Amino acid sequence: MDCPIPNAVVPVAGLGTRLLPATKSQPKEMLPVARKPVVQYVAEELARNGVRNLLFVTGRGKAAIENHFDPDPWLAESLRGSAGRAEARRALDFERLGLNILYTRQSVQRGLGDAILYGESFAGRDPFIVALGDSIIGLHGDSLACRRMAEAFLGHKADVVIAVEEVAPQDVRSYGIVSPAGDGETFPISTVVEKPSPEDAPSRLAVSGRYVFSPMIFEMIRNVAPDRRGEVQVTDAIRAIARQGGMVLGVKLRPEEKRYDIGNLASYFATFLAFAVADPEYGAQVRGVMRRMLMRHPEAPG
Repeated sequence: MDCPIPNAVVPVAGLGTRLLPATKSQPKEMLPVARKPVVQYVAEELARNGVRNLLFVTGRGKAAIENHFDPDPWLAESLRGSAGRAEARRALDFERLGLNILYTRQSVQRGLGDAILYGESFAGRDPFIVALGDSIIGLHGDSLACRRMAEAFLGHKADVVIAVEEVAPQDVRSYGIVSPAGDGETFPISTVVEKPSPEDAPSRLAVSGRYVFSPMIFEMIRNVAPDRRGEVQVTDAIRAIARQGGMVLGVKLRPEEKRYDIGNLASYFATFLAFAVADPEYGAQVRGVMRRMLMRHPEAPG
């Protein structure tokens, strides 16, 4: 089923410095999570939600992403000629997702807001989805949250829709936290607070890497002053929309739509393990290995 908002922007220009040295010569979005690179889960999620046009906002050192999504006829032909390689051939099915994939380049890293601006000519005067390229929604990326967000955007005539997930009190300082002005799975948001302390947080609902924007966002981003690091933050533009009376909505991720991100080494390790132990073919073997390791090293931190 086609998504009522068919265009999506996927920013993948970040440097991934918190994952060095793994990201020195490859994009963080291409780090493997079990069988696939992170960004493949994101693209497959968008295709499953009915998105048809996808713009990657890339940067220096990100050519591996373009190479990954380009069809490779030579590789496909070599696998067709090999006996017993049916599984390997199926692994290339993602090359036929049905997405019209485009690329543009953010030549200087100036933050997420600036990266979204690079999608202006792509989106035009239509609403569009933004999916962060380093976050997977749902185990194996099987979430339909983007379609629900698009439906909420159109049904409520919203200006912004944000996916949110409840996090532990001690974790609110790591995220943008929304201030809800209502209840339910879909609810109005009065503002967003960037990385508050637990005692100052307006809720425990964290921004979770998926947005729907009206074209209004581009002008708002242009009016945002860069932060002390010289980066333009989309959160500032969202707050400005809310202050001016625009409709900003939150859509809660469902329990099966947990966000997995690779923003730092700890979250990357946890994400890889979660996907590995859930693998339909090798998960039981991985769980057995982990049990034996923990028995040998019970003092390992949990």
